[in-house]
Amino acid sequence: MNGSSVFRKFTVAGLFRWLASLFFIIAGANHFIMPDFYLAMMPSFMPFKEFFVVVTGIAEIVLGIAIQFPAIRRRAGMSLIGLLIAIFPANIYVALVQPPLPNLDYTPESMWWRLLLQPLFIVWIWWVTVKASPVPDSVK
Repeated sequence: MNGSSVFRKFTVAGLFRWLASLFFIIAGANHFIMPDFYLAMMPSFMPFKEFFVVVTGIAEIVLGIAIQFPAIRRRAGMSLIGLLIAIFPANIYVALVQPPLPNLDYTPESMWWRLLLQPLFIVWIWWVTVKASPVPDSVK
C-alpha cells in the first residue's frame, strides 16, 4: 500500500466518527421504515408530526454523512448536536408519559435511562467532529 491509504491516518476519533455516521444514517433511515414509532414519541398536541419525522430523518442521514467530510465536519457536528438538543423534549415526553411505542416492548426505567444517553451522544458527536477538527484560520 502506498502512503495515501485511508488506513494511514487511523485514529480512535476517526473510528468513533464512522460509528456515529453509521448510527445516525441507520437511525435516520428508520424514520422512513418505522414512522409510527417516531410519531408515537411526539405529544398529541404537537402539530405537523409527520413533517417532523421526515425532516429529522433526512437531517440524521445527511448529517451522518456530512461528518465524514473535513471541510464541513465542524458545522455538521454542531448541527447534529443542535438536532439532538431539539429532539430531547420528545425523549422527556416518552419517559414521563410512557406511550405505547409500536414494535418496542420497553420498561418504564429504560426510557429514563435513554434520557441519560442523550448527553453522551452529544459529547460523542462533539468529540469526533468539533474537538477533532481544528478551526480554520479564516474563522479565528
